Amino acid sequence: MGRLKELAYKLIYSPEQFARKLGAKIGDKCRIYTYYWGSEPFLIEIGDHVHITRDVKFVTHDGGVWVFRDRLPDLDVFGKIKIGDNTFIGNEAMILPGVTIGKNCIIGGMSLVSKSVPDNCVVAGNPARFICTTDDYFEKIKHFNAGTKGKFPAERRRILETLSE
Repeated sequence: MGRLKELAYKLIYSPEQFARKLGAKIGDKCRIYTYYWGSEPFLIEIGDHVHITRDVKFVTHDGGVWVFRDRLPDLDVFGKIKIGDNTFIGNEAMILPGVTIGKNCIIGGMSLVSKSVPDNCVVAGNPARFICTTDDYFEKIKHFNAGTKGKFPAERRRILETLSE
């Protein structure tokens, strides 16, 4: 797709509509905030209830094979990307070719996911590494619940300004 056409699509379509238009397979009840679907978005499959945050990038090919084109002129390497149900992918993460992310996973912001991630895992870093299970993460963070989900902005601000350090 040409750059001008891509820009026009971004002005017309939401990130999810844009991804579907490009051929990505997306389940139900997803929240998608990225326009970076790589050159083969039809190789991307996203389950139900997946949250993909700002500037997440999907890479479905290995561009480094360019170095070997003098030896094998038609060399191309591709890999599908699959994201399981109920998964969260943090800001500016990058998912590389051939990666499957399991169900009920959390991918930390700015992580480089170069290997598949099993169900129920939290991973982060460059390269992304196992941090803990999602159950362990829940146990660590549940005590910090501010209880602001669904509150009006003024009420949310009032609650947040009274939080202790």
